[in-house]
Amino acid sequence: MTETATAEPGAAARPTPVPTSSGRGIPRERVILAVLLIGTAAAYCWNLTAGGWANEFYAAAVQSGTLSWKAFFFGSLDPGNIVTVDKTPLSLWPMELSGRIFGFSSASMLLPEVVLGVGSVALLWATVRRVFGPAAGLLAGLVLALTPVVVVMFRFNNPDAMLTFLIIAAAWAMTRALGDGRWRWLVLCGAFVGLGFLAKQLQVMLVVPGLAVAYLVAGPPRLGKRIGQLCAAGVALLVAAGWWVLIAQLWPADSRPYFGGSENNSILDLTVGYNGIQRLDTSGFGPRAGEPGIARLFGPELAGQITWLVPAALALLVAGMVLRGRASRTDQVRSALLMWGAWLVVSGLVFSFMNGTFHQYYTMTMAPAVAALVGGGGVLIWRARENSWARSVLAVSVLLTVVTAWLTLSRTPDFVPWLRWAVLVLGLVAALALAVWSSGRFAVAALIVAVLAGLAGPVAYTVDSLGKSQGDGGMASAGPQVPGSGWGPGGGHRGPGGPRGNAQPGDSAKAGHGGPGWNSGPSAQIVAMLKSDAGRYTWAGAAVSSHGANSYQLAADVSVMSIGGFSGGDPAPTLAQFQQYVAQGRIHYFIAGDDRGPHGDSDSESAKITAWIEQHYTATTVDGTSVYDLTASKG
Repeated sequence: MTETATAEPGAAARPTPVPTSSGRGIPRERVILAVLLIGTAAAYCWNLTAGGWANEFYAAAVQSGTLSWKAFFFGSLDPGNIVTVDKTPLSLWPMELSGRIFGFSSASMLLPEVVLGVGSVALLWATVRRVFGPAAGLLAGLVLALTPVVVVMFRFNNPDAMLTFLIIAAAWAMTRALGDGRWRWLVLCGAFVGLGFLAKQLQVMLVVPGLAVAYLVAGPPRLGKRIGQLCAAGVALLVAAGWWVLIAQLWPADSRPYFGGSENNSILDLTVGYNGIQRLDTSGFGPRAGEPGIARLFGPELAGQITWLVPAALALLVAGMVLRGRASRTDQVRSALLMWGAWLVVSGLVFSFMNGTFHQYYTMTMAPAVAALVGGGGVLIWRARENSWARSVLAVSVLLTVVTAWLTLSRTPDFVPWLRWAVLVLGLVAALALAVWSSGRFAVAALIVAVLAGLAGPVAYTVDSLGKSQGDGGMASAGPQVPGSGWGPGGGHRGPGGPRGNAQPGDSAKAGHGGPGWNSGPSAQIVAMLKSDAGRYTWAGAAVSSHGANSYQLAADVSVMSIGGFSGGDPAPTLAQFQQYVAQGRIHYFIAGDDRGPHGDSDSESAKITAWIEQHYTATTVDGTSVYDLTASKG
């Protein structure tokens, strides 16, 4: 670990360089790091395209961004720019640039996510290493790389991969600031948080309390300067997030897409409403992973995704803070523990009690803090093991981990049935040995066994996730199906979220929303119809909601209008606008679904459009689905 030299009041505290055991320590560390990063890349690339388009909602937006720069900038669902995804678009841009360079495909879309994953592991290693040393950095990187929800989401096209990379970057910059107190690190930290807002809006704010409190308490300069520097970080945050928001808000509404999910076509309303209050405190709004409460993280929906090492991380956090209790105010070890600890506690409490829309993969935000506390805190307590109190903390941490793993694995007794018993036995033996031996081969062997026992469950879930598709709608999750969780095989929830991303043209489209349904792919016959003369139209087809339109757009590689956006409830387009597009000959086909609007709302614009089409055009049944040719009215 490093020690921070005592600084004069108002002066920057300079950290002592991270020590190495010998001249050969650095090369050995680099070899291990290379193995970790190459292994992470290889694992994340394995079977990468098995899920097809992953989340078709975002895949359609990526496809659109490869065809239209306006769609690229706004995050539109189709190249004709009717409506955007319900997020700010930064997370889409790397995937869209990759598609423009290499051609749009599942691989070109998902490889940038893998790059973000490898980069996140490397960045966390560098951040933890700076304070706690090489072993801690490597262990933290390993834990992050093997966290099941992390593995899944760095192979998926949701915004969480970009968000996670950026919040780790913010922690790296804050760690540098805690070391020398320079303005540039505070400004850079704020900029990374601002970019995180452009990736997934308010979710990035979960890490801000930890970053701000750590610097306010332990930053090297005087209090007044620390407050000023945090204000500068806030300004950088506003600039990094606000430039896009300002352009988007000032852009004339009639020449840009509708902001999907907003009540009044405002990105600010989208931020505060749909992606803000409604996520936290709107009972029954969308699917939830477990009932709100302190036990939610340990329930069947979430335990296997993130919770394996959470108890150990909390125990090591408390022990580390006690161990560094008499250190100077600017002690970097304690400030790092404070930063990561507040990060974990705040995000964990929010996820536990939020009563609105909540998905399993949101917990990816917790993963860097869990990994940093296990790596940094574990090495910190290990180095103090001559103290019997420290050995007890190590033993308790191992016990908490193996009990959590045993309970989690017991929910799926048919999944690697021997594993839970092996973890329990090895963990108990390791905990006993760590409590008894403070040095020598037995202590080192016990530590190795403890690490293996602690990571066995996450590794099993990771291997299981790499071997199957995660393309069942937008509800990706790791590991086996857990009874009572409500989540289907392959990570999909049997509810709102979208059709399967791994379905291929030719699968029957007999049921579901907008034609293809929840468990079938787009009809090959309809795909062929959409492709015919597609170049003559702005939209080769249209369907209510992204569930109805996206799979056809992806399969046919033509523009298909998502009437009403994600669920069909956005007034985009209005009936008058749709009628104008039809009169101008810009839409060829309308593909009917079983729904007439968002959740059966007959007053929605999508329901009015459907009714108008049925009144003025004749349906043709194609592979069990009603299709209307909008270039041929009833007369």
